[in-house]
Formats: sequence, structure tokens, C-alpha cells
Amino acid sequence: MASFHSRSNSFPSQSHPLTQSVEDHLCRLKSSQSTSTSATSLCENLASLRELHEGINNMIQMPSVQQALFHEQGQSWINELLDGSLRLVDLCEFSRDVVCLTKESVQDLESSMRRNRGQTATSDDIKAYVDSRKKINKMVKKCIKNFNKNSTTLTDNEFQKMLKETEALDFSVLISILMHISGEKESSKRKSWSFLSKFTQTSRVHSEVENITVKELKTSEISFEELEHGLESLFRSLIKTRVSLLNVLSH
Repeated sequence: MASFHSRSNSFPSQSHPLTQSVEDHLCRLKSSQSTSTSATSLCENLASLRELHEGINNMIQMPSVQQALFHEQGQSWINELLDGSLRLVDLCEFSRDVVCLTKESVQDLESSMRRNRGQTATSDDIKAYVDSRKKINKMVKKCIKNFNKNSTTLTDNEFQKMLKETEALDFSVLISILMHISGEKESSKRKSWSFLSKFTQTSRVHSEVENITVKELKTSEISFEELEHGLESLFRSLIKTRVSLLNVLSH
């Protein structure tokens, strides 16, 4: 079996403008990804991942990269890459569905409050919301618990390293989103559900508290909607990357 060293020059070097652009994007994303896990920063990371995959897709279209990838068929890192891309697609789809369900649970509570003209929530409204969130969180925790990263075959191939780093960032951001939804990190669970205590203070909350609660619900809904759109865009990018790889390897 020929070594990677004999073929590494087939891939674009780090000095190639497109390679350098992707590398710079990777560095920026790794730096920003570790600074915050707020909904806003997670949306920004999703947008950055989508742009990163666009750069990688452009690289895959390069004749030199296609030729090198074709000749690497059967290598363990290629098989790992294809397995990883499928797991990413599945995880992104699951994350998108979870965010959609969470957004809908918030919308249901808002609708219930609007039906009660004083914008109050009944105990049944609250119970329905809490039960929905508990069900969603159970799904998320099960997914995170079952999540295991595959081992990686290491080589001196810079293109492989770039793809594996991108894959690691994809997984990291997606898991961060799931943890944000479930409240597994920091005190986000207490913060995201804190407004529920406002409903139980009296049988009918004061108007000032009602307004605050409505605003918090609307803010949550908007955040989930933005995450949902970001995940949908990333999902399409992941599919495009996987299709590009499969097309190269099948010809």
C-alpha cells in the first residue's frame, strides 16, 4: 500500500489561496466557539460552519483534490470521513427537530396565554409546557449520552486534518446547541425556565409580571427560530459536502 507521503502533494498546499482561506476560517471558528454558548453565539457559529463547508466544497471541486481523493479510496481515513459525515447529517437533523419541537412548545404556551384574555397561564398550560420540555430534554440527554466520537487515523496529510478539524467543530457546535436546549450547561435551565415561577406566585399574575413573561417567551421563540434556520442551512451544507465526496469517490 502506498504511503500518504507519496500522494500528499496531490492535495493543494497550505499556501494555496483557497486552502489558506479555509484554514483561517477554521482558526476563527475554533476561537469563537469556545468563548460563549449563548443562543446568539451559537447562531453565529452555525453561520460560520456553513461558510466553512462552502469553502471545503469549493476545494473538493478542484481537479487535484478530486484526483487525490479518488486514489485514496480504501484508506481508513476516507472510510472514517464518510462515516463521520453520515453521523453529522443525522445529528444535525436531530438537533433541528429538537429545536423545532422546543419552539413549538413555547408557541403553544403563548397561544394558551392569549386565549386567556388576561394573558395568564393556567396550571394545565404550565403542566403541558413542562411535560413537553421534559420529554424533549429526555430525548436530548439520551442522544448526548449515546454520542461517541470515532477514532481517527492520523497522517501528515493536511487536507485530511482540515476535514477532521471541521468535523470536530461540527459535532462540538451541534452538541453545544443540544446542551443549550436541555439546560445541561451552566444555569441555562434555570434561566430559560425561570419565568414559570412567575405563574405560580398567585392565581392571577400582576400585569407587570405578565408583560415580562410574554417578552421572555417571545425572546425564546425568536432564539429557537433563529437556531432552527441556522441548523437547516447547516444541514443542507452537510448534505452537499457528503454528496460531493461520494460523487468523487464513485467516479
